[in-house]
Amino acid sequence: MDEEVYSFALNNALTEIRNLCPEVRCSFIFNQGGKLLAGDSKSANYNVERIIEGFEEIFEKSKVIGGLDSVTVEAKEGRVKISRVDDDTYLATIVEKGADFKFLETVSRVLIPTVLRLLEKLAPTPLKKAEEKTVTEEIEPKTETLESEALEDEKIQEISPIPVNQLIVDTFGGLLVRTDTVKIDKEILSQWSEALEGKDINSVEIETFEGKTVQCKVKPLKDSKLMGKGIIMIPEKLCKLLDIKKGELVRVKPSIPQED
Repeated sequence: MDEEVYSFALNNALTEIRNLCPEVRCSFIFNQGGKLLAGDSKSANYNVERIIEGFEEIFEKSKVIGGLDSVTVEAKEGRVKISRVDDDTYLATIVEKGADFKFLETVSRVLIPTVLRLLEKLAPTPLKKAEEKTVTEEIEPKTETLESEALEDEKIQEISPIPVNQLIVDTFGGLLVRTDTVKIDKEILSQWSEALEGKDINSVEIETFEGKTVQCKVKPLKDSKLMGKGIIMIPEKLCKLLDIKKGELVRVKPSIPQED
């Protein structure tokens, strides 16, 4: 895995946070040295370097008490929160006023550390190499145009034509519960169907971050309280087989039969 793919995975994770939490205006990841490591698709609209600089004094003062875990700045139109995701890495989120901050924290505390752990297992070196770049090398990649972003999106679609979502696991059980059926927000099923030219989505493939996969039937989620939260309801017995727990993330995509 090279540095470009490594950064792409982190950028995608941040963009996924925005998909799950529309109130997020932008999010980005940086290290304690103030180096920007990744940003979502909207971070280019903000002077993130200026935001990082604004917290440098807080970082310095926090060293006497063991470092900074999190800090939140309340503004008239929203919040800026900096939170630690590992020893030297921080996640910054800018959110609108009235956002569901508890849900955002739940998503970010699960998604980003999970992706970082997975990337470290696959290839721990690219992020370290990124820290060795000069200031000039850091600035140059930010001159991307809308045209280049569109071409990149086309390449992604060519590589993976079937849509994939990262969803948060919730569980359900009972004597009459089928272990081969999961429940997903009907809005996601509708988006998949539209992306696949109107095909019916009757089954899905679930993949854990440890590489375990399973195909199972799918039904629309009916609990209105869980809709729009990026939740997948998985039977408890199936969770045990996949070695996953409530609150963890899994990759989910529609399972489409091959045409003859």
